[in-house]
Amino acid sequence: MNDKIDSGVHWNFWIIGAVALIWNIMGCLNYFMQMNADSLATYSEAARTLVAGRPAWATGGFAIAVFGGAIGCLLLLFRKFAAYYLFIASLLGVIVTMVHTFGMAGPTVGASFEIWMGTLMSLVVAAFLVWYSKYAESKGWIR
Repeated sequence: MNDKIDSGVHWNFWIIGAVALIWNIMGCLNYFMQMNADSLATYSEAARTLVAGRPAWATGGFAIAVFGGAIGCLLLLFRKFAAYYLFIASLLGVIVTMVHTFGMAGPTVGASFEIWMGTLMSLVVAAFLVWYSKYAESKGWIR
């Protein structure tokens, strides 16, 4: 069975890239919703408290995480190695956001499962994309 397509890229490269792009686009939409007061009103009390108390540096980290990840996914699908650097920036943005969420806002937010799992999943996905882009480069799928 041939598990590569004509361009020499394994078929799962396209699936991982597309799913990761959708994940990061959802993050971008979440960012825009958090910047809109009407949309933010639909969030849980814990999430509203977290967003209302978020300093500019944490909001910047959130923006770098989601927009860096989305642009990185586009570059990955265009088979450009620059995606690796955007994924590193995205991972750093997630870490900056986590510092605020778990460190400074933790006692304020409480043990909201939704917030904890969303942030931890973001960390896992961002770290995976850094690894995967390097792996894709080692296979010659991106340059």
